[in-house]
Amino acid sequence: MKWLIGIVINALLFIAFAGYFEGFEVSSFGAAVGASLVLSILNILVRPILILLTLPVTLISLGLFLFVINAITLWMTDAIMGSIFEISGFGLAIWIAILMSIINLIIQKTVLEPKK
Repeated sequence: MKWLIGIVINALLFIAFAGYFEGFEVSSFGAAVGASLVLSILNILVRPILILLTLPVTLISLGLFLFVINAITLWMTDAIMGSIFEISGFGLAIWIAILMSIINLIIQKTVLEPKK
């Protein structure tokens, strides 16, 4: 159930970012849900491999390189989804990855897992 909530939250974030950032385009809410599904599958399959391959750089940067890995998975999502989900450049992908990480952390800590 938590996975489905994460898919919907990421889809809503994609729609919001498409309205805010000029180089980020999502054609419909269905495309946003599809992109969110693809991103979650890439996070399950590809992200651990990327983390392992870049472990020295990640340790030296004190974990900040994880934002680059998140941007790479977003860019891979762009490549898989085609023209219905577009990110204009890698710099924008990094900004979106940073914002998605922060917003997902806030939502997780305040809404999904409130203090008892």
